Amino acid sequence: MNDIKVFTGRANPELANEICQHLGCPLGKAEIKEFADGEISIQIQENVRGADAFVVQPTCRPVHRHLMELLLMLDALKRASAERITAVLPYYGYARQDRKDRPRVPISAKLVASLLERAGANRILALDLHAAQIQGFFDIPVDHLFATPVTIEYLKSVVTPQTVVVSPDAGGAERARAYARRLGTPLAIIDKRRLDTNVTKVMHVVGEVEGRDCLMVDDLIDTGGTLVDGTEALFRRGARSVRACATHGVLSRDAVTRIAESRIIEVVLTNSIPLPEQARNCPKFRVLSVAPLLARAIRSIHEGTSISVLFV
Repeated sequence: MNDIKVFTGRANPELANEICQHLGCPLGKAEIKEFADGEISIQIQENVRGADAFVVQPTCRPVHRHLMELLLMLDALKRASAERITAVLPYYGYARQDRKDRPRVPISAKLVASLLERAGANRILALDLHAAQIQGFFDIPVDHLFATPVTIEYLKSVVTPQTVVVSPDAGGAERARAYARRLGTPLAIIDKRRLDTNVTKVMHVVGEVEGRDCLMVDDLIDTGGTLVDGTEALFRRGARSVRACATHGVLSRDAVTRIAESRIIEVVLTNSIPLPEQARNCPKFRVLSVAPLLARAIRSIHEGTSISVLFV
């Protein structure tokens, strides 16, 4: 793999280093600085002419800085004559704004897709997009991976005969159904209404949860409001216990405190984005690594082999 180059910005260098360990190649050298006014300056510090370049950069908090780092790095690689440039997005920021659901609002997920293409990305490798149709916003190939193979292996060890998989909203029913099928459990759905940005209200629980161990499955946890409110709704319906699983631990505002003080027994996340220190020190959080999964996908893209085996 002499002609593969893996680079990263400052969003999640630990994940990028772990990916490189699995690939058996060093992390590419790049210098990232900032001017006094916050303007970002990037220089690729090694030859990439004719290389197959991968940039690992989740666009997590601070979203704007990490997105700009990614765009500048893609542009630098393009101007340095890299043969192919793949943007590896363990977390795709702005994915929740994937449609025009109110008057005079942007479709931000589409704008970010256009920016990535314009900056120089020839291919996208994404993990658990908030909405699968975001793949259609790109005019370049998109490989959309799921963290399911990573999380299922752990969840099999905690599933009981009384476990029921729960979707926290109707939009996540397909995801929850996939987990229920793999774990051999029934399915329940929480009927949730979004009242405003980061404000939701649980209305009903559809399915049998009384006396059962509930496993809530989602793609991300942001403020924790949906998770905590859903947990209380399940306990009101007679649930015996509640555990949660999500790919992306955004954990904004006081999410960690809310979850730590809730009746949730465990929250399973991946290292797609770095967790706050408070979460890393909280025993309720378990973090699984997606580095082996992403490394296998990168190797398959580089060698031109199928990645469909990663969905098994």
